[in-house]
Amino acid sequence: MQAMPIAHQAAQPAVGPISSLTGYPAAILCWLLSAGVYIAAKWVAPEMPPWGLCFWRLTLACAILLPIVHRHHDAMIGLLRTRALEVVAVGAIGLTLCQGMIYHGLNDTNATTAGIIMALSPVMTMVLARFVLGEPLGLWKSLGALVALAGMIFIVAHGNLTALLQLEFNAGELWIVGSAFCWGLYTVLLRRAKFGIELLPMVVLLLGAGALVALPFHLWELFNDARSAMDVHSILALAYLAGPGGALMYYLYNKSVETLGASRASMLLYLQTVFVAMLAYLLLGEELHDYDLVGAAFIVAGIILATVVKPRPAQPRVA
Repeated sequence: MQAMPIAHQAAQPAVGPISSLTGYPAAILCWLLSAGVYIAAKWVAPEMPPWGLCFWRLTLACAILLPIVHRHHDAMIGLLRTRALEVVAVGAIGLTLCQGMIYHGLNDTNATTAGIIMALSPVMTMVLARFVLGEPLGLWKSLGALVALAGMIFIVAHGNLTALLQLEFNAGELWIVGSAFCWGLYTVLLRRAKFGIELLPMVVLLLGAGALVALPFHLWELFNDARSAMDVHSILALAYLAGPGGALMYYLYNKSVETLGASRASMLLYLQTVFVAMLAYLLLGEELHDYDLVGAAFIVAGIILATVVKPRPAQPRVA
């Protein structure tokens, strides 16, 4: 979520016993903390406006991490001098819009459904990479994308064929779909940009850029939204979102990428959906609906087709 960690292209290190002992626990804790963001945001949704939640989370997480990357400040300033607009654009899509849409969506849907829909974002990333980066999609990835898309539509329509035909969808779930699309686009743009600095300093820059873009939306809320006053719930939620669910989560993801490699660390993303469902049940009293289970089954099947099934290599022709 935006809770989701920053995508990053990195060389894949060899995973030995020592790196596994540190890398996998770091990645698992990272996704558990990320799942907690859905719970905190849903819990405080009646009292905290979405763009305010987005702005303060990004601002505070950036402030916490900024001293940690002090050795990279020169490189960060150099990147801003030459490519500031690109940094702001990527941060706006991947952090401001992605997170703001999730927080909007959680006003009208539950955290469990949001977590399931967000599991679709890696498939969206592959499809967008085909159009933005020209990466080949192939038969299995295309089929997987269609199956996962069917699952997402089934969830948004609540399993109701009549609602699907009449285009009657839950507004909250449409916001979550938009967030998943923004995350996929952000991932692709970040890969294309190749900013050339290390992951954690890049995270800090993007957090700052995202906060900058979220500020006008938050100011609009301050003049138009009756829920803008801070209360105890809002402060507690922000403390989690900025600390354990923000700065610490990004830091752990950085560590897991260093030890496991970006692809292995990112593949554990699917644990987030499981953790969201568990935490939502334990802390919010949410239950899985039939349409959630059916849609999740389609999404999982699509992910397997798109990421696990490999096409057979062409057999050499015998003259």
